[in-house]
Amino acid sequence: MNYPLVALIGRPNVGKSSLFNRFLKKRLAIVDDAPGITRDRNYALCDWAGRYFYLIDTGGMIPGSKRGIEKLVLEQSETAVAQADLVVLIVDCQTGPDSVDEKIAARLLKSEKKVILLANKADNAILENERFQFERLGLGEPLPVAATVGLGVGEVLDEIVRRLPEATAEKEVTEAIRIAVIGRPNVGKSSFINRLIGQERVIVSPVPGTTRDAVDTPFEYNGKEYMLLDTAGLRRKAKVSEDLEFYTTLRTLRAIESCHIAMVLVDASEGLLVQDLKVIEDAAEARRGIILAVNKWDLVEKDEKTADIFTSQIKEMTGTFAFIPVIYISCLTGQRVTKTISMVDKVFENWNREIPTAELNKMVEEMVRRQPPAAARGKHIKINYASQAGNRPPTFLFFSNFPELIQKSYLRYIENQLREQYDFEGIPLLIKFRKK
Repeated sequence: MNYPLVALIGRPNVGKSSLFNRFLKKRLAIVDDAPGITRDRNYALCDWAGRYFYLIDTGGMIPGSKRGIEKLVLEQSETAVAQADLVVLIVDCQTGPDSVDEKIAARLLKSEKKVILLANKADNAILENERFQFERLGLGEPLPVAATVGLGVGEVLDEIVRRLPEATAEKEVTEAIRIAVIGRPNVGKSSFINRLIGQERVIVSPVPGTTRDAVDTPFEYNGKEYMLLDTAGLRRKAKVSEDLEFYTTLRTLRAIESCHIAMVLVDASEGLLVQDLKVIEDAAEARRGIILAVNKWDLVEKDEKTADIFTSQIKEMTGTFAFIPVIYISCLTGQRVTKTISMVDKVFENWNREIPTAELNKMVEEMVRRQPPAAARGKHIKINYASQAGNRPPTFLFFSNFPELIQKSYLRYIENQLREQYDFEGIPLLIKFRKK
């Protein structure tokens, strides 16, 4: 699905990050009294009353600023506004409107974007009445909210989902496997695609994509059709600035939503970093097939054991993502680049796999016989039967007399048994329990 995008903007220290955390009901953004704490973009998928949308926390905007970090933060905030389906301008009831608020509002009025005006820090009735001063900005009546204590948050979220367009399904290309090439900047995404589509037997025809400013590239390899989803502006020269990384991140999220397989590129000379794990988590959360391609393998000094040692280290670091297959490539020399397509085919097959109910329950019966679920709260727990509820990803329903008492360790046991019995390499499984 292509979820709508909501950008939280405003001048420094009006409480954008506090509201971001309130809306998500978790502390993702760093909050501090000092202005300018948020510089990099924070983004997360938000769920309210069954409606999903991406929420973006931006840094404090100072329109017209030409100074270092302030200029870069402004550029990133403007990028967020350009991408957003809805802009939430946050102002401060305690300080009242100032010239910066007016400049931001003027820009929004020119952009013709959908805008909600939020008057934050309305912690009491007196401060709440101060919000009417902001009507002079020309963006309508401001909604009162107090991020620190949670007042008005539900009403604001109601208004946000009311104003948002519906999520849309990406248009499928018949029989084409959609591959999103994702990863940190400078890991070789551009080189990978250029090397891949430059091989013999590959037919390339650039087609404008459905996502904003991206190009999806269909190609054919060994008689099969594929679609490469551009996540980094690979077919054109891009503006070189710090907001490019943020811009790429937004497109990466949308590419993950619309792909079948996420090809995560990692730099062999740097190893697996925290940023790489975040990219993997994004793909796993979207329940897409995942492949880890370790690029620049030609730069690593190695012997016959190096790949095995490297793979063991990756499996240890990825933990719950140890099901992801790893391939070592060099986009510079072309080493094993086309072999990634064979891996894509295999993971795609696993993503679509369906297990007959009778066969699945035979496995479940044997699994429970070997290791039954532990009793909890004095209750004897039974697993009665199971069925596959769907694929893309493979989703399994297990029926039990006390599903709420199933321990996490037993869930891991079930997943491990499914992976041992069937080939689900590269696939994040979805396992649910229901009351019999």
